[in-house]
Amino acid sequence: MKNFLWLVISFCMITAGGYAQDFRLQPTPQEYVFQNDSVSVPQTYLLHAGSSLEGQPALSVLDKLLPGGESQASFQIYVGTKADKEVRKFRKRIPDVPDGYFLKITKDCIVIAGADKRGVYYGVQTLAQLLTLNSLPAVEITDFPDVPYRGVVEGFYGTPWSHEARMDQLDFYGKNKMNVYIYGPKDDPYHRTPHWRKPYPAQEGERIKQLVERAKQNEVIFYWAIHPGGDIHWNEEDRTNLLRKFESMYQLGVRGFAVFFDDISGEGTQAEKQVELLNYIDKNFVQAKQDVAPLIMCPTVYCGAWGKGSDYLPTLGEGLNEDIRIMWTGDKVCTNITMSTLDYVNPLLQRKAFIWWNYPVSDYVTDHLLLGPVYGNDSNIKDKVSAFVSNPMEYAEASKIALYGVADYTWNMADYDSQASWKYALKALMPFHADYLETFASHNSDQGPSGLEFRREESVSIQSALSKLLESYREEQKKDDSSYWEVVKECRRIIASANVLLASEKENPALYKEIKPWLLQFKLVGEYGGEVLNMMESFQVKERFMRSYEQARALQILMREVNDTYNRTASHPGIKSGSRHLRPTFDALFELATERYNKEHNVYLNTQPLPWEEVKKL
Repeated sequence: MKNFLWLVISFCMITAGGYAQDFRLQPTPQEYVFQNDSVSVPQTYLLHAGSSLEGQPALSVLDKLLPGGESQASFQIYVGTKADKEVRKFRKRIPDVPDGYFLKITKDCIVIAGADKRGVYYGVQTLAQLLTLNSLPAVEITDFPDVPYRGVVEGFYGTPWSHEARMDQLDFYGKNKMNVYIYGPKDDPYHRTPHWRKPYPAQEGERIKQLVERAKQNEVIFYWAIHPGGDIHWNEEDRTNLLRKFESMYQLGVRGFAVFFDDISGEGTQAEKQVELLNYIDKNFVQAKQDVAPLIMCPTVYCGAWGKGSDYLPTLGEGLNEDIRIMWTGDKVCTNITMSTLDYVNPLLQRKAFIWWNYPVSDYVTDHLLLGPVYGNDSNIKDKVSAFVSNPMEYAEASKIALYGVADYTWNMADYDSQASWKYALKALMPFHADYLETFASHNSDQGPSGLEFRREESVSIQSALSKLLESYREEQKKDDSSYWEVVKECRRIIASANVLLASEKENPALYKEIKPWLLQFKLVGEYGGEVLNMMESFQVKERFMRSYEQARALQILMREVNDTYNRTASHPGIKSGSRHLRPTFDALFELATERYNKEHNVYLNTQPLPWEEVKKL
């Protein structure tokens, strides 16, 4: 980590402009040596590219970055895999890890040498980041991922991502060195019941082809998942139906396949039958094709809370072909991944678990946005997992905040800094208004109460002041001045952030569209807090208190109108913002301030704040 900090500081010294001062490489590299020198970006160069890269994405990206290739240029660029003669003398510097690369920049040359084609592509992506600086650093980077397969499973319930969002996501994965995307949205009828047996209609099939091609351009393995367990018949006919569906997807260009048996009951849950089917698919389709990635399966028992004492997992572990990957969500459906869960499950599976991490997925708390940092997963599990994929929200652009952190964590666990990674993710999404987005995201990160019992920290910077203010007012009948003014400032910051973000649609239109309802609610929460604080300050002055009291009551109504207008999903409808600390504290202070006013003036104002869900009772 010290080397990386020195690298960032050095970049700041040799570059000019505000953007360069915030520069970092994403994800955090494993090893680097900085020469304390800078190199002018070459305007022309002579390219020496290995034959293994002909027609490959790495060269396409490089050509877009530096289009000035000439046969007579003095600056040299050497690009290739360890099998190419162009980088022969650097072979010992190439990490012997899939997706690894060695990057060297000097006064007269750039070398990008990869362990494989994807490694070269990642070296080019690192160069792309360095080229955002005014001058290149003289540097040597030896880099490789901790986890072999890193990425995303679109496996949530609710509205699937749009085609445009998926195409954009695949570009995001390439830039952030994620190499797996698993297509498995629960509400795609051709993915599961009722139409898993049928081929996609022509228009939808064409979109799949486009996604596969975009994935290739970004060195991402595109997996298509089928979910047949809801109504599968364990007979020859349905086995043929499944293989026929896979063949139709193969003809669309898909070269990665998965079979999901999660969230089902009845006949489809039989472990022995699942093993028999999957081994048949593996032998007669995956291995027979010879150009298909290893088969992935999501088991019916996919977390520790459901597997204790069952013979289901041992049956899979003992029976499934050893090259079939088995997914695992951890000790619970939604939880952090720890060494203890892997020590439990890996022996049962007789292979390393393929982690399906259920964050930032919000299909069980659809009234909340989950925009906080990625944290809580153990940093010593890289040798215990075969893959790590994140299940995101239905809001593709907002999910990038967490996915940025997942990419960083899975690449280099030892040097992963959740808070720093989160802040850079916010800057990547809104570079001109990142501070305002940070204020918004910091108060919109917790899931709220749910049956899955997975919570995230929220309103971290203001928690102590909120708690101290409420305690002092409740116990001593007076406000703690220091905490009071800290909360006043935060309310002002909330209102300003909401206003700026609501006026910044053009900076990131996709993000704006997704988060706008929560921004409207967020602003009201900040205004409500401000009026409650005024009530605390002015309980002895009738006119001033009543003005703030009436404003607070009006804002309670407006908050519930927003809650009742937007996001009318079947489960957990509505819009919650600041629900873990801000709103509960403001409601409690509203009640206490009103009680104190009533006692002071011998009146009977309603002390109860109107809760989110009672809008229809008004």
